[in-house]
Amino acid sequence: MATKIRLQRHGRKGYAFYSIVIADVRAPRDGKFTEKIGTYNPNTNPATVDLKFDRALYWVECGAQPTDTVRNILSGEGVYLMKHLRGGVRKGAFDEAACQAKFDAWKADKQNGLSKLAAKAEADKKAAEAERLKAEKKVSEEIAKKVADKKAAEAVAKAEAEAAAQAEEAAPAESEQTETPAEA
Repeated sequence: MATKIRLQRHGRKGYAFYSIVIADVRAPRDGKFTEKIGTYNPNTNPATVDLKFDRALYWVECGAQPTDTVRNILSGEGVYLMKHLRGGVRKGAFDEAACQAKFDAWKADKQNGLSKLAAKAEADKKAAEAERLKAEKKVSEEIAKKVADKKAAEAVAKAEAEAAAQAEEAAPAESEQTETPAEA
């Protein structure tokens, strides 16, 4: 029986997640499978992979052929590196302890790279937030300036209106005073 390591689709439309399964090559995508060895969720950033490493390594060493996507997932998790290192142990190039040490060093380096990437993404997010806040403050200052100018213009117009009203009140009073002495 030829086996394949493939993805089995789950989830709703537009929000799919997958199970990583061992299945017969003749079985349909979401049909019967021999064993479930993990899950893959591409909806998160970065994509989440939960894998039974030992079982995946067992099936790869037994000759199960993965699909392209599963091959990339397994490679990213280090299954193919461990298969390669175990081949070196079988050939006598190094012992099991050296094999595990090399794999642990690779895993630590990968985790370090991922943490740097996450830190860079966080820094970029903070910088974008600071830039957005700066732009928002600039817009707020412009609006505040426009409001202050409008209030100042309204105050000037009100003062002119009051001055005009006082001038009109003063003008009839002066005309009455000038007219009264002329009559006398």
